[in-house]
Amino acid sequence: MHQGQLVWSKGFGLADLEHRVAVSSATKFRVGSISKTLTSVAVALLWEQDKLDLDAPVQRYVSSFPDKRYPITTRQLAGHLSGLPHYNEEDFINEIHYESVTDALRKFRHRDLQFEPGERFSYSSFGWNLISAVVEGASGAEFLSYMQEMVFAPLKMHDTAADHYAQIIEHRTEFYRVSEEGDVFNATAIDNSDVWAGGGFLSTAEDLVRFADGVMKEKLLRPETVKLLITPMTTTDGESTGYGLGWRVWEIAGRRAVGHSGGHVGATAELIVLPEESFALAILTNSGNAGLRELAEELVSSHLDL
Repeated sequence: MHQGQLVWSKGFGLADLEHRVAVSSATKFRVGSISKTLTSVAVALLWEQDKLDLDAPVQRYVSSFPDKRYPITTRQLAGHLSGLPHYNEEDFINEIHYESVTDALRKFRHRDLQFEPGERFSYSSFGWNLISAVVEGASGAEFLSYMQEMVFAPLKMHDTAADHYAQIIEHRTEFYRVSEEGDVFNATAIDNSDVWAGGGFLSTAEDLVRFADGVMKEKLLRPETVKLLITPMTTTDGESTGYGLGWRVWEIAGRRAVGHSGGHVGATAELIVLPEESFALAILTNSGNAGLRELAEELVSSHLDL
């Protein structure tokens, strides 16, 4: 998308290998950790409305979450500065259905902090799963309903939804893994009810660039709020993390870039936005080990050369 216009969109390959169903622009893929970026807008809306204090202890909004050695804030969770651990290998394959985002906290609620919050950047999807419970506590609404009503619908993201494994979801791709030898296998079946905010949404490439354009053009948030999301945070010793609140921040060919990568079981995703150029690129795949960042940055650089 460039200057608010969708200038190119195309599907390649197969969404379903066994039935030879082609990928199209309507195909819904898992977006993995780009779910964090989507959820950041819910956090920002609540902050704008003075319903969420980013620097209050998380227990103000999630009373069931146990106290740790140090207080943890929503700002620290959103910037991966909280000290909460990331998934271990066993955590990725979830077979348990959790009835709510608060229920899903039992997966990690008793795990210890790895360091004092703010001390260093350490990526944690568990931190964002906790944020989904913060959104519920601050809004008084169920998390997935809040995302649909307050984020997806206003930004006209009609093809973005939670990846409920038991539901029939139109145009959802099948999911695969590819071996080092190039052999393709079905990805392991999973239940994403443990990881909605951290990595549980489905979307299309077109919906993601529509989302990016809407956020950057302040269609839903005030300018100072967008700035808050995409300004890199710092550790307690002043070192930049290169990460805002759910948005990675870096440079491509000397231009400021923001966005996020995503990787989940049977999926890889990339979203890159150039705010000053009003440009957004999204690539989604149904392979869990595709490695898209280099390709995505090459495509963005090609755009800058035009």
